[in-house]
Amino acid sequence: MKKLLLIINPNAGMKRANKYLTDILLLFLKYGYTTEVRLTMGRGDGYDIARECSCGCDLVVCIGGDGTFNETVGGLIDSGCKVALGYIPAGSTNDFGSGLGLSKRILQAAEDIMTGTVRMIDIGKFNDRYFSYTASFGVFTKVSYTTSQSIKNALGHLAYVLEGIKELSSIRSEHIKIRVNGDIIEDDYIFGAICNSTSLGGVLTLSPDVVDLSDGMFEILLIRMPKNIIELNAIIFALNNKDYSSTDMIYFCSASSAQIEADKTVSWTLDGEYMEGSNVISMENIHDAVNLIVPAR
Repeated sequence: MKKLLLIINPNAGMKRANKYLTDILLLFLKYGYTTEVRLTMGRGDGYDIARECSCGCDLVVCIGGDGTFNETVGGLIDSGCKVALGYIPAGSTNDFGSGLGLSKRILQAAEDIMTGTVRMIDIGKFNDRYFSYTASFGVFTKVSYTTSQSIKNALGHLAYVLEGIKELSSIRSEHIKIRVNGDIIEDDYIFGAICNSTSLGGVLTLSPDVVDLSDGMFEILLIRMPKNIIELNAIIFALNNKDYSSTDMIYFCSASSAQIEADKTVSWTLDGEYMEGSNVISMENIHDAVNLIVPAR
């Protein structure tokens, strides 16, 4: 029998994955896996479990939201064990899973892991912390960690939209300097993201034509503070059409690394979880860092 480590966040999303746990274990057994189940009970548990328990396993599977997946990825990388990783998205928004085309149906996602193929994907690094799909600041970004879990469970994606609308009323900009691709970019921005995904918070999307999870690059998107309705409309038009070159209100590029200077009071999110700011932030793309199982179809 092969050994599988299952890391599950029992509080993710609407806790809908919990009722399928027995069926999931039976499915894994059918494919020749004995499963060790470990539950996360608080922040950081996913990282600790993955780091301490991954070695010696044939497969690691994570059930939870993007935050749980983030912790599992970080622990797996720091364990030094090149174990294949499966992800069953069970959170409120599941940006990363959506970008990969992972099934939103729990049992189907589990079946896809058993029958899927391994794809090497890049992982980002924010100073000494990892992120799977985005490091961001500004409008909408704090919504994911300021919205209570009970509201997320009750309203799902709608909670992000509603809280984001409330945040717009108190919109503010952050002064950011970024060194990237030999250039220095500096201005006041209402939003910024270093990402490796087509979906950000379920609110903003990037074109799949420019996002490749395995090219050694991440995408950098910065939105300047609009001074009038004309500039705001230009931003909305560019984002809706995914035409980032249509206005100078948006800076967009692909890069393997970047250095950011900002006030340390600027709050960031890494895969939807709060991250304290820093005066100097080093961003790095770790190419082919994780062996992720994706659907074969």
